[in-house]
Amino acid sequence: FGLPGGGVKPENVIWMFGSGRTGSSWLSTMMGDLEGHARWNEPYVGELFGTAYYIRAGERMRGRRDYALGDDYREAWIHSIRNFVLEGANARFSELGENGYLAIKEPNGSIGAPLLAEAFPESRMILLVRDPRDVVASAMAAQRKGSWGDQWRANGGDSLADTDPDEFARQWANMYTVSLGNAREAYENHKGPKAVVRYEDLRADTLETMIRLYATLSIPVGEGELARVVERHAWENVPENKKGPDKPHRKATPGGWKQDLTPEQARIVEELTVPILDEFYPEWGTSNGTVTNLDP
Repeated sequence: FGLPGGGVKPENVIWMFGSGRTGSSWLSTMMGDLEGHARWNEPYVGELFGTAYYIRAGERMRGRRDYALGDDYREAWIHSIRNFVLEGANARFSELGENGYLAIKEPNGSIGAPLLAEAFPESRMILLVRDPRDVVASAMAAQRKGSWGDQWRANGGDSLADTDPDEFARQWANMYTVSLGNAREAYENHKGPKAVVRYEDLRADTLETMIRLYATLSIPVGEGELARVVERHAWENVPENKKGPDKPHRKATPGGWKQDLTPEQARIVEELTVPILDEFYPEWGTSNGTVTNLDP
């Protein structure tokens, strides 16, 4: 394993897995702004290989000798994934050098997290978690007509967020379960330094959470440097014209789903994400039934 001649060290790669709408942009931007760090913003390499392996190829396909990601040649293609990522990183971040740290924001590629973790056993890893009800509420706001996410719809048609928000909630809850499930599998099997970060903790005490994160990952960064990036990227310092209900910086309020989701939408999400809520939000049942959006 390994490529000749300098570049980003595999052990200095910091993978960030989980799901979209979990605060990954905020966290990875703070990390990328630290001295000696860079940020690779959503290369989708996990999507590239993970979709081919977990979704398109069933057991029969993976058992074929000629299939590129076949089980018989797993060591070879895992090695190729490693080199694919390292060559891409070194081409883009050649100025980072051997001692720099590369934070790879890959929440939307978490389907392939187990493969990337296998290819980089010595790397660092962050499992970023957010209350699935807030994840769905954030995604729904982003996908509504006229909102910032409207531009990403390839066909320009109507969004389920507008035409059938209950079904939108169901699909996003399922997607979150699959994405976080694969990220969780990668995290559990990973032998390198790793940490779980809850969005709610990051929002409640950003500096303390960053200090704990970097200590857990065994990356030496001074408290003053962490305080600098926390202050620079704080929600309170985002210009007012860049935040609001139809912008990527929406509300940064844990529990905002109580105003955003209907009781039925909240029930749908809760029903589909019980294992996640039980593990990461054991108190979730006490907030059940406190939805304040009573629209039909």
